[in-house]
Order: sequence, then C-alpha cells, then structure tokens
Amino acid sequence: MKQDGSRINVVVLGGSHGISAEAEQRTRECIDKFFNVVDDLAEQPALAIVLGGDGSILHAAKDVSSKQVPVVGVNLGKLGFLASISPDQLSQAFQDVVAGNCTIVEHLMLRCSVIRDGETIASTIGLNEAAIVRGAPFAILDIDLFVDGQLATTYSCDGLIISTPVGSTAYNLSAGGPILRKSLDAFVISPLSPHTLTVRPVVDSADRIMEMQIHGGAADTAVTVDGQVLANITELDRIQVKRAVETFRMVEVAGQNDYQTLREKLDWGGRIRHKK
Repeated sequence: MKQDGSRINVVVLGGSHGISAEAEQRTRECIDKFFNVVDDLAEQPALAIVLGGDGSILHAAKDVSSKQVPVVGVNLGKLGFLASISPDQLSQAFQDVVAGNCTIVEHLMLRCSVIRDGETIASTIGLNEAAIVRGAPFAILDIDLFVDGQLATTYSCDGLIISTPVGSTAYNLSAGGPILRKSLDAFVISPLSPHTLTVRPVVDSADRIMEMQIHGGAADTAVTVDGQVLANITELDRIQVKRAVETFRMVEVAGQNDYQTLREKLDWGGRIRHKK
C-alpha cells in the first residue's frame, strides 16, 4: 500500500476522551514509525486510524465514509468489537498494512430521512442503526411499517430499530434481534418491547426501502441514528430508511475472524461452565 515509494499518508482520529494518556502516546509513537500523519481528511489520506473503542469509530464513520477513506480501528476502549486491533498487536498489524497483507472490507451503511409534507427535513447516514424511540410520558406507540411502499405490519411497541449487519451486535442485539455476519446485504427490523407475543425480529434485503409512521406518542418522540437524535417526529412524518450510497470501508488484517470476535468480545456460545 505504499504511495509512490513513500510512506502511506494517514489521518489519526479519536483519542484523548476516556483513554489513558500513556496508551495513546505509545500508540501515536507507533503510528509515526510506519506512516506519514496528515492533519485532516481534507488532505486525502489513504487511511484513517481511529483510536478508542467502537464509539470512536461510530463518531468518525460519517466523515470517513463520505470520503470513502478506509479505517484501521485501534482498540484503546473497553469492548473493541469494531476497533479490533489491540495495542499489543499494533506493530505487526501496521507492518501487514504497509506490506499490503490486509483486506479492505466494505460494510453496508443506511440513510435515514424524515419526510414531512413531502419535504425531507432531516437526513443522515448511519453505520449501526436507525431507531424510533418514544418520549415522555412514554405511552405505547403504534408504528406502521411499509416495505417498498406496501404496508407490512403495524407494531404496538416502545420503539422500532432498523439495523445494519454491523449494528446487529449493538442496540439490535440488546433488543433481542439476531446477529448477522457483517458482510451480509441485509437489514434487521426489531421492535422494542412489542405488545404481542407473536412479534419477532425480521431480516430483509438491504435493497428494500423501509418507511415508518407513528400513531400516538409524545412530543419528544424521536428518530435516532447511531444513538444521536436526528429529529423529533409527529404522526405527520414518514421516516425512510434505505441503503446509503456510501459504504464503511474497514481494514482487516490476518487473524481476524467473525466467530472468534463473537466469542472473545461478546462471550458468545460455548459450553456451560460449572463451578467446581
């Protein structure tokens, strides 16, 4: 991945907040050994190295994806499901990246738009999910779900999540939704606390266009994207979720495996361990 015989230009994002100063300094020193660091994305770096945890990657996702810059995630946080390179793996991982012994994987992103009176009043892209969440006084919501313009169902619930495969291990998982392989081309539709026993999460093609409309709900019922409020919504609004034009490009080095990540990061599967 060398650029005209010189070192690869990278931008370093994240860091500082909630991270050990010593760990961040050591990481930045290691980066300086292998790469030429530029100030920001405007300088068209070949890579973005994101320091922190998954929150740091989510925070950076919109900016790097708009410019289609691949991301190397360095885990200086707690979980590190997306930021999968640990500090003790840095030197070898950076050597692999420089030598081209890595893969750039494109992950699905979504675009969420709020449409009012035929006009789009708010729109953004997301890596994890779009969600309708009810506001105080927390009355139950009735949410119509339309798929490609056709009514699919009406949920009576506390909210509704539409998740990407990357986001399937986030809010969707906490709501009882399934885990998807990150490379799948699909959305997960997961209701929050549905008032019907037969309601279950649904997986559908990412080529579908999802639209939602609420009935009831308080003034501060909102649609969020990756945990950030996009807009407060009313019964007059339509919330549209579809595949984004942008993708999230992640650099994966040798030794990374989806099932290994599930086991080690989320304590997934395995035998029951009896106490002795």
